[in-house]
Amino acid sequence: MTERVVPGRADGLITLDVADALWVGLTAGGAVPTASGALTRSPARARTGHVLLGSRVVATVGVDGGRWGVAEREVRRAAEELNALGLDRRDLVRVGPFRGAPEPEHGEQAPLRWRRCVAEELREPGGPGCHLAGIDWRRMLVEQTRDGILPTWWLPRALVRLLDAAEHAEARWLRAARTRETATTVPPQAPSRTRRAEKAEGRRSTSPEEPAVPPHPYGKELEGQLYSVLSRKPGIARKVAGWLCAVCHGAPATVLDHCHEHGYVRAPVCQSCNTRERPDHLYANDVRVAHRYTRLFHTDAADWLRHWHRCTGCRARTVLPLPHLAAWTAFIGCRSLRPSHRGSRGREPCGVLRVSWTGSQNTPRSCLFMVTVDFCPAGEHRVLARVPYREAAERFRAWLADTAPTVATAAGPDRLDRLPAQPRPVVADTSGEGLALF
Repeated sequence: MTERVVPGRADGLITLDVADALWVGLTAGGAVPTASGALTRSPARARTGHVLLGSRVVATVGVDGGRWGVAEREVRRAAEELNALGLDRRDLVRVGPFRGAPEPEHGEQAPLRWRRCVAEELREPGGPGCHLAGIDWRRMLVEQTRDGILPTWWLPRALVRLLDAAEHAEARWLRAARTRETATTVPPQAPSRTRRAEKAEGRRSTSPEEPAVPPHPYGKELEGQLYSVLSRKPGIARKVAGWLCAVCHGAPATVLDHCHEHGYVRAPVCQSCNTRERPDHLYANDVRVAHRYTRLFHTDAADWLRHWHRCTGCRARTVLPLPHLAAWTAFIGCRSLRPSHRGSRGREPCGVLRVSWTGSQNTPRSCLFMVTVDFCPAGEHRVLARVPYREAAERFRAWLADTAPTVATAAGPDRLDRLPAQPRPVVADTSGEGLALF
């Protein structure tokens, strides 16, 4: 392509309008369609100091006249990376809708949140439309409808991974920017512990669901009960608020946690613990294994294992729900396989750990976990292991006996009865409707 002459260009900077045209021109022959207005139209945020082009973060700088510019070489590099991407339009990943899927934990996902952008725009069609990191995702979207069920949306797997990489890159860039700002400013003084306690007491006293007496520790009052039945009983919210969280034992309980595979109530827990134990789903059958799993499977493992085994079904089978077992397999079972790199504190694990699976726990012969590392310098998406469900379950039972022997002793089919005759299937068909885990 013939280089476009930009009058008044200095130090390799070009204006955003010129960069838009350059981006579209350089990527015109690539496999991934790009959008005009990649640097000037929502969700681009040039005034925040950066824009996303593909999986690359491009810094923006102020130029004369209050305008913004970018380095031409960075735009060209981003275009080269995008053009090198191979794309199989038949290898699709479902991106929505997932009814009842949890929001990602605060601080664990970049502001791009491309899945939310896709869902919001498809729910309200007819608007101006938005690009994602300079990519025209609408031209790649596939809509599928089966037997009159609500349509589902699919994108090529390579494009999904590219957008994941864009979120990851932006999150790193923003963390670095916040670190620089913190180093040059003094944070405001936090309120005293006494003042925070007084505010918390004031909120509790005005809540209609709070009991008049202090909450008390939870025993086994709700063990073996089905959540579908118990949650419909009148006054259950007030009863739950009368207990302390069964995990941290410090905060008042606010919700009734239950096993989504077997339907049994586990225990009343606080909102913080309820959020922490949820698997961090990327897709319906894909979990990102973030740093918070250190508490679930390492520092506070005994407490969490005891909590999960309050479910009659999990305790009888001496296993975890499918997404939790998948996360354990990646985080603990395949720990020795994860690559590492040199860091300020010695060797540190690199990349972002994730695990996906096919099939369900109801068909263990065909259920398979695939553990991968994304954003690894040795390979963008490096497969660490493929572990059959039965092998993962056996490894977990052996680890449970060493980590929490009291929990392991109380488990097993010979110690329990009243198991569900037909447990709820989990991700039996990823294209089905209403199969979201949470």
